[in-house]
Amino acid sequence: MSVKIKNISQAEVLVLKDQISYQDGQVVSKTLAQNDALSITLFSFAKGEEISTHESGGDAFVTCLDGVGRITIDGEDYLLQQGESIIMPAGHPHAVHGEEAFKMLLVVVF
Repeated sequence: MSVKIKNISQAEVLVLKDQISYQDGQVVSKTLAQNDALSITLFSFAKGEEISTHESGGDAFVTCLDGVGRITIDGEDYLLQQGESIIMPAGHPHAVHGEEAFKMLLVVVF
């Protein structure tokens, strides 16, 4: 099974945080690749917006591209700033909150 990168320019130098926009009062997502083994998605969170607590079947690797996000894993909060990353382990409850306006790259490996 092959992964095809979509919704983003190829063979071009990119700034990932510029590939998704903020929208007031919303969480915005842009899927770059998805199959049974891998998911790559860009997200933007308006300040105060969130994805509520849930679990994933894969390890979720998050990198902050802009702003500040609060990642909650097993009830413990972590603040993520630009350039920082964290892994939300498969099967563990986690949530993501825009502490400020916040952009992230999410790579989930199943």
